[in-house]
Amino acid sequence: MRSLRHIRTATVALGAVGLLAGCASLSSAWSSLTGPSQAELDQRFAAIMKASFRDQGIAKVDRLKQDDANALCSEAQVAGRPLAEAVAKRIEADNLKTVKAPSDGRYLGDYGRGERLAQNGRGMTWTDASTATGANGGNCYNCHQISKAEISYGTIGPSLYNYGKLRGVTDPNAPAAKAIVEYTWGKLWNTRAYNACSNMPRFGHAGLLDEQQLKDLMALLLDPKSPVNQ
Repeated sequence: MRSLRHIRTATVALGAVGLLAGCASLSSAWSSLTGPSQAELDQRFAAIMKASFRDQGIAKVDRLKQDDANALCSEAQVAGRPLAEAVAKRIEADNLKTVKAPSDGRYLGDYGRGERLAQNGRGMTWTDASTATGANGGNCYNCHQISKAEISYGTIGPSLYNYGKLRGVTDPNAPAAKAIVEYTWGKLWNTRAYNACSNMPRFGHAGLLDEQQLKDLMALLLDPKSPVNQ
């Protein structure tokens, strides 16, 4: 009887081993049917991107590195869903901390230079010289209507015609205009401080435009004498 019990015990043990092996085989087969995990796909994609690009001129491969805001917004866009409100608020708060006020406290420059800057699309492509030898343009008309004199403009962003006038800015230096002046500066400096997944370039934060250029764009938008506000 003892031998029979030993035989039964061994048989059960072997059956269990076979079941586990079968489960492992099924898991492997299921994995081959469902494909690689998201983490594996991300690794493969990163490897493809790294192998496909190289530094050339002022265009560096480090542009492929996404910060937290870009990564989260891209993930939501690919998934076809809006960004969670709490996540959006966190991104905006983090980006608002990066906004730097003008070093001299003056927000407005020259609207004439601002208009030329808004029309200028130069900058940040591999064929461009560095900003040490040539300033970047704002390329604002690529996305916005601004002055009525310019008939060629994009519609990705809202119209900025009468921007200051519609907001009641008759004197940009008056205390009553402080809120809209600071908001506009912040929007130009780092748009994601106010819209987590904005498509607008983060001109100041990314170093695309310098402080004086931003002041000139501010004047274009807010100076009552600017063609924008006529």
